[in-house]
Parts: sequence; structure tokens; C-alpha cells
Amino acid sequence: MCHSSGDSRGEFPLTKLDQFESVFKSAAKEKFAYERVDLTRVLLVSDLPTDSTVPLLGQVRSFLSVLEGTRTEWRQLSGDDFESVHQLLERVAERRPDLIVTWRHLHSNAWHWPYSLGEHLDVLTQATEVPVLVLPHPDADRALPHTLQNTDRVMAITDHLTGDARLVNHALRFSEPGGTCWLTHIEGERQFERFLEAVSKIPEIDTEAARERVAEQLLKEPRDYIRSCREGIEAQQLDVKIEEIVRMGRRVSEYESLVAEQRIDLLVLNTMDGDQLAMHGQAYPLAVELRRVPLLML
Repeated sequence: MCHSSGDSRGEFPLTKLDQFESVFKSAAKEKFAYERVDLTRVLLVSDLPTDSTVPLLGQVRSFLSVLEGTRTEWRQLSGDDFESVHQLLERVAERRPDLIVTWRHLHSNAWHWPYSLGEHLDVLTQATEVPVLVLPHPDADRALPHTLQNTDRVMAITDHLTGDARLVNHALRFSEPGGTCWLTHIEGERQFERFLEAVSKIPEIDTEAARERVAEQLLKEPRDYIRSCREGIEAQQLDVKIEEIVRMGRRVSEYESLVAEQRIDLLVLNTMDGDQLAMHGQAYPLAVELRRVPLLML
């Protein structure tokens, strides 16, 4: 459905003030600010007996060798150290980690069914402000063959990349020198179509012009931000190659395909929402569905 606005170009009717504000906003672009992420205390949490957790820690340190340094402190919590979610949170608070490493369905047999992260992990990701790196469950046999070897192919995933320096900085921190870091922005296709459906009911707005111009702006902003990221990374002389993916699509299916096509070792995503206790609405389905690759949940 296409409504004419009376403008010969078929665009939105704009006052001079609207035009000035639009030009000003388009010129005010977000700039990326690089900041090295300090992760000196790493805590491995498992539901295995202590004797079995020790060799597991060695495997995790090999996978995350990019974090190794003279100041890095690796600690562990085994299944012998806690029984309830409350005890787990207490033990974590005592150790004050900068990063928690664990796996899906911690202390749960629900790994047989791919419908959740498990009670312990759900609470852990929301009750602490510590990033949680979630591994595929070791008994589920769902991990992709290339995962858990290294982190030379890292992907930051979001529907709002612009201005998200924290997400980008964490993705860079986990990218091995000489590796590749994908900065991605998948604009939700369904949400966009619902927006256009509402716009189509407003006679004063040309629907087709709105579709073209709004889509163009939605994708332009993350592209501009990625350009700023490249400049910041080059200025820091970081040995990481940056790849860009910005497009419309259905997020879960898009990322499932990208993980397999690009042989991604680690996905980095935001899960905290400042005004609610539950996990960010877009993050939970991604975290549940993308279970074949490690996730860094911020």
C-alpha cells in the first residue's frame, strides 16, 4: 500500500526545522572507544566431582589461551562445592571473578531437551554482573567439531551495535592475535515489517518511501559504527582482522547459518537489560538455540 504525500519526490513532508534536526542527527555519529578488558580472575564452575574438574580446567585454559598472562588467576568450583543456586551465588561472590566459565544445564539433566539454559545458569547470568562464558554441555554431543580448540574466529552478535563499545571490546579481548573478529548487526525483519504495517495506515506517509529510507538508515548506523571500530583498532595496532555483517533477517536462523559457514569459535552477546530482572528479550532465544558453540554472555 502506497500513500502519496503530495511531495513530487514521494518523500516525507518535512518542515525546515525537521530537516535541520535530521541533518544534525545524521552527522552526530557514535565513535568507538577502545578499552582493554581486564580479566585476571577466571572461575571455572562445573557440576563434576573435584577430581574430574581439575583436568577440565586444563582444557578450558587451552581453549582460552588468549587470556593467559603473568597476572591471570584460574580457580575452580566443582559439584562438591555447592548444591543449591543460593550456595553457588555465595561461592561466586566469595571468589570475586572477572569471568565465569561453565556449561549449559549446570546441575541439571535437562540437557536432554534443548529448551532452556537450566535453572543454575539462568540465575547465574542475571544475579551477577560478571560475564559468563557458556560451553556446550559435555554429555550432549552437540558442539561443532571446530569449537573448544581456540578463539581465532570470534563473532559479536547484536541488533543494536551502534555505541556498544563494551560488546566490541569483549569480542576483541577474546580474539587471538592474527585471528578474525566479526562485528555483526542483524536488524529484525519481523519487527521491521510490523513497523511498516503501522506506517502504512498513516495517510500522510508514503509507505514505500518509508520502507526504503528507514531500512537504509537502520543499516547505515551500524556500518558507520563498524567503520569507527576499524579506525580505533588500527590506532591501537591490534593484530585482529575485522569482518562486517550488517543486514535484515531473522536473527536465530541467520546466526545459526553464520556460525556454521564461518566456523565461529565464540559468540559474544549482551544478556543484561537495565530495567528488568529477566534476560534481555532478544538474548534468551539466541542463547537457547545457539547451543553448538560457546557463548560469552555479558
